[in-house]
Amino acid sequence: MKLPALPPVESVDLSGIDFWLRPVAEREAAFASLRKHKPVSFHQEFEPPPGAPFPRGPGYWAITKHRDILEVSRTPEVFCSGKGTNIMDLPPQFNEFFGSMINMDDPRHGRLRRIVSRGFTPRALGRLEPLVQKRAQQTIDRVIDRGECDFVTDIAAPLPLELVCDLMGIPESETASVFAHTNVILGLGDPEYVKPGTSPIVAALTSGKALADLMNELAQHKAGKGADDLTTALLDAEVDGETLTHQELASFFVLLVVAGNETTRNAISHGMKALFDNPDQRRKWAADFDRHVDTAVEEIVRWASPVIHFRRTATCDTELSGQPIKAGDKVVMWYASGNRDEDAFARPYDFDIARTPNEHVGFGGPGPHFCLGAQLARREMRVMFREIFRRLPDLQIKSEPEMLRSNFIHGIKRMKCAWGKRAS
Repeated sequence: MKLPALPPVESVDLSGIDFWLRPVAEREAAFASLRKHKPVSFHQEFEPPPGAPFPRGPGYWAITKHRDILEVSRTPEVFCSGKGTNIMDLPPQFNEFFGSMINMDDPRHGRLRRIVSRGFTPRALGRLEPLVQKRAQQTIDRVIDRGECDFVTDIAAPLPLELVCDLMGIPESETASVFAHTNVILGLGDPEYVKPGTSPIVAALTSGKALADLMNELAQHKAGKGADDLTTALLDAEVDGETLTHQELASFFVLLVVAGNETTRNAISHGMKALFDNPDQRRKWAADFDRHVDTAVEEIVRWASPVIHFRRTATCDTELSGQPIKAGDKVVMWYASGNRDEDAFARPYDFDIARTPNEHVGFGGPGPHFCLGAQLARREMRVMFREIFRRLPDLQIKSEPEMLRSNFIHGIKRMKCAWGKRAS
């Protein structure tokens, strides 16, 4: 990727919707300008829609350098999560319902994470390998005879969505509904998912309640029944004498199904587009899949940066890159910028499946809030790309990606692809 001329930093408005509708090279140039000239810059927040139950926020510090993102992530005692991880200030109940433990600080965060992490140990994930393989094969089985499909909805989305539903014991009859509700929750700025004139808050609450109701109903049937799924395991789990409440389970399910579905789906989609745009890298990986699979997956996550940002709040007066920050100030870690930082990555705008080292922040930075599902996502990507290389080796992207309108999720909604005779 070749960047246009870097714009002056005072012209960069990260909160303006127009910024996120600009070509990707222009957005990358804007972040490059901030990293070079003002790595910690202050921005006004967006104006809430009419009727929103909260005022316009006080603004935030944009953190664009990789080193500063690491610092914020490693020091939760200085930069807390309990006041919210979205840029806007939301009611505490809203934060906890939609964010579960990502919007908590210790000791509550540690308690909840200790309980739910039992489902994500290496041993637990190892037992999932046959199921991941089965679901990936089924995904390709459904499309292979067609010769063409939408890559996002037909290939990238089913595996993570179905696997999360499998994990939680959600019936297959509910997967389409779960998919639709997750699209709404993470597509609140996109008119396809929230129609003009509809309150984004109402839309989010409606979809969130539908997902929570599904989990609550499921929990009532599974408690004490000894079923072999994560819902039952979490209901029955006890750590230091503590268990999950049904409300905590429902909130965790909303987090898991939204984060586990959307981020992996978009990483796979961006990864396939990057391989198509860089045929030398595709040939290199195809020639020795196993040799490059681990570094390729990490590069795909860096390249995709599926979650664009997360916020923290300063608990005391401090500074980053020489910029004083006061207690109570919001700081927003722009992972999309950190993953293109010239001081952290050689040739950051090149897609390189053999890149090493690759200390990306695509799963968040180090610290207590590092993505709990990172290993599951890596496993899903390895298996899915292995199936694509093995069974659809000539797959070609046939349309430009239709992007989600969002400053939070780097999402692709649709992207046509073809193979066999239709690929030529």
